[in-house]
Amino acid sequence: MFFFLVLDFLFKKESDTFVIRYTNMIQRIQSIYLLLASAISGGLIFVFNLWSTPEHSTFVFDLFKEDSFLLNGISLLFLLSASSTCIAIFLFKRRQLQFVLGRISILINLLLLGLLIYVSLILPGEMKISEKGIGMFLPILAIVFVVFANKAIQKDEDLVKSVDRLR
Repeated sequence: MFFFLVLDFLFKKESDTFVIRYTNMIQRIQSIYLLLASAISGGLIFVFNLWSTPEHSTFVFDLFKEDSFLLNGISLLFLLSASSTCIAIFLFKRRQLQFVLGRISILINLLLLGLLIYVSLILPGEMKISEKGIGMFLPILAIVFVVFANKAIQKDEDLVKSVDRLR
């Protein structure tokens, strides 16, 4: 944050300040949707477990300890999804790139959902009682919020195109 403030001070224009620029970003509904999707993919993975057995509950970062490339990939895809939506939030002046990053985030979450379903079907120790956690459904929520954000981005783009036609 300090780095951005220094850059803003060095390159600021008279009418453009850090607070005004990022306040306008927060006022846009797609920024809120992308923030929610990023919070779901990057924050709620610490709260909700993926699956649990009578011995322990498995969270996303517990998968880094496993030797399986597939289980490590799930953790990395959660982080990649969170980072792509977080980066898309700050690209509010470049709507097309923001829209493309939203689509990439949707694809990442679909891949993540497929991997989670696959792993839950081949989960070792199914002879024991195990329960699937709510963390397995987090990619679905992230997809929903990114789709809402992409619709809002498309509405903004259509509005800008219609104003350009009137000029």
